[in-house]
Amino acid sequence: MKQHKAQDLIDKHHKLIHSENLKVVSHVQREQDDWLLNTIMIENIDVPFKYKRKKHYRSLQGQRVNLTYYATTENIAGFDIEIMKVVRVKVA
Repeated sequence: MKQHKAQDLIDKHHKLIHSENLKVVSHVQREQDDWLLNTIMIENIDVPFKYKRKKHYRSLQGQRVNLTYYATTENIAGFDIEIMKVVRVKVA
């Protein structure tokens, strides 16, 4: 299967955003059903970036990453919270 590059994804899905060389200040992995939910916080951005994986992944804390994502909301305790749903993460 052909690997999609960030620009290919953005061309197909216009709501996607691609950012490069972002510094990860926090990375948490926790189990959710059969998945591991990963939450990362980016320097100078107050919104969490979330994605799922099947297996544990090395910590991205302190790393610089390139992210492809879109904005969405998640309902937590009756409040709608803005999150960024990551569709592609790559160490810069």
